[in-house]
Amino acid sequence: MKFLITAGPTREPIDPVRYLTNRSSGRMGYALAGAARHDGHEVLLISGPTTLDVPPGVDFIPVETAQQMYEAVRDMLRGVDVAILCAAVADYRPVSCADQKIKKNADTLVLELERTPDILGSMRSEFGFTGKLIGFAAETQNIIEYGRDKLQRKQCDMIVANDVSQPGIGFDSRENAVVLIYPDHEEYLERDTKEHIAMQIIEHATILPS
Repeated sequence: MKFLITAGPTREPIDPVRYLTNRSSGRMGYALAGAARHDGHEVLLISGPTTLDVPPGVDFIPVETAQQMYEAVRDMLRGVDVAILCAAVADYRPVSCADQKIKKNADTLVLELERTPDILGSMRSEFGFTGKLIGFAAETQNIIEYGRDKLQRKQCDMIVANDVSQPGIGFDSRENAVVLIYPDHEEYLERDTKEHIAMQIIEHATILPS
């Protein structure tokens, strides 16, 4: 099977030296890419900036902004059987990026933000993707409720939801604990390394109904 996997954060520039981003390390997405390749699948990894090594045998496209990731995913979907959108894409970006470094001249600074393109929400409606679609939901409350809402709104086959407010799992950590949300049930994967969690997610992804 051919997998497309997104990973890491995005960076939305404010000026030539500053940007908006988040705490995603990219470990979960890179672990998924490595697990899928280990199982013999063809893998394309589209990633925002991280310090991680690309798993051996994985095709790689580096991006920085949400717009760049949107365009890369859109352009690389041909022949993809499973898309796992694991990246922590910024929801908002500055309306404009200053040409020069913004100087510290006042006690406050107001940034005007606008929505970034919705990559997961575009997969079915705009990109016409008909393969197996898996999204991630990093939440701090109402994990099942919010995850199931995302599953339905984004027309996913499965949502991988996790509580990033819990210490030691999620962003910036080597371990995770997730719940796989399907249209008719949930399945919990207990706390483990992201590599072991990734192996289980890939196994579940390959047996999703077409």
